[in-house]
Amino acid sequence: MFSGIVEGAAEVKALRHDRDNLHITLACDFADELHIDQSVAHNGVCLTVVELNPDRTYTVTAIRETLERSNLGDLEPGSLVNLERSMKIDGRLDGHIVQGHVDCTAVCTEIEDADGSTYFKFKYDFRPELARQGYVTVEKGSVTVNGVSLTVCDSEADSFRVAIIPYTFEHTNFKQIRVGTKVNLEFDIVGKYIARISNLG
Repeated sequence: MFSGIVEGAAEVKALRHDRDNLHITLACDFADELHIDQSVAHNGVCLTVVELNPDRTYTVTAIRETLERSNLGDLEPGSLVNLERSMKIDGRLDGHIVQGHVDCTAVCTEIEDADGSTYFKFKYDFRPELARQGYVTVEKGSVTVNGVSLTVCDSEADSFRVAIIPYTFEHTNFKQIRVGTKVNLEFDIVGKYIARISNLG
């Protein structure tokens, strides 16, 4: 389980395809603190550390379903990936409850300067059957974009905006997002449970 508070943006150093799997090697400041079998969120996708290297890089493996559901298949050497290690049971929940299970991708359709912060608008495929299961945003609710816990504004059926402060912009891969960039979304798990229980009646 994660909180959506990104610890840093790791640089992709190498990509290796092995049949339907993609092995991703990344460099990050805390690579020497990781261990084999550890769960780390990568752009919001929970992946297992499978290899540690002496040059402060490590490797994770994404399977075909993960690649089809997320933006990890679009990575290139030099891409930045948002990282978060799993929550400590005695830690503060500074973001919101994040599972590390990406629901879908969205595309950035608009970037607007807001005199100190930056608004990003994202659009995703709206499907009524999924909306009834809680795969939606709500005004001032929480959503995870590339692993970052954010507050929704201007929520519509198939789009929403988020405001990114300078600190978040500089310390995540939001600085690489352009109009047309694909991002990973995880909708609020609490909303999904409420929607599911409501639909049972």
